[in-house]
Amino acid sequence: MAPKDALRIARERELDLVEIAPQAKPPVCKIVDYGKHRYEKQKREKQQRKSQHKQQLKEVRLHPRTDTHDLDFKKRHAREWLESGHKVKFSVFFKGREMAHKDIGRELLETIIEDLADCSKVDQATRMDGRNMHMTLAPDGKVRPKKKQVHDDDSGSDDEYIDGDDMELSEDLDDEDDDMELSEDQDDTDSEN
Repeated sequence: MAPKDALRIARERELDLVEIAPQAKPPVCKIVDYGKHRYEKQKREKQQRKSQHKQQLKEVRLHPRTDTHDLDFKKRHAREWLESGHKVKFSVFFKGREMAHKDIGRELLETIIEDLADCSKVDQATRMDGRNMHMTLAPDGKVRPKKKQVHDDDSGSDDEYIDGDDMELSEDLDDEDDDMELSEDQDDTDSEN
């Protein structure tokens, strides 16, 4: 269709002729209300920005003498961050005479690399920066959704909890309470006879 004809049709309908794809051969145009078109385009872009995942750099600080439990705790947090798509920077801080034993810090970072190898890759190798040793891990590309903790009915617990409207008794009553209920039930049956 000729541009003049398209403009004439747009004026007759009291709408605008908007160029949608200028790089196409021939360019693509559409007859729409320009204000409404611009509003919908901004709304789409805002929605796309909202749904984008922003990668953050998280930092885990360590010392050469960090205990195994503390290290496991920090590795667990690092694993969660990596699985949710964030980069994790590990920093080992040396104080005083610890600088003479940089190999301990390097071994610490190597064990972290080995333990997190299933969900990460090395983004920046181990390097010294003054009194600090740094290394950065990045997610391996397979971003896994966070697992929600669900309590199973077969958790080994014999407890039965009362829901707000249900008036069932829980099974974890004392033996004395059970005996008392039983005797009350017997009294009801005796009075009926």
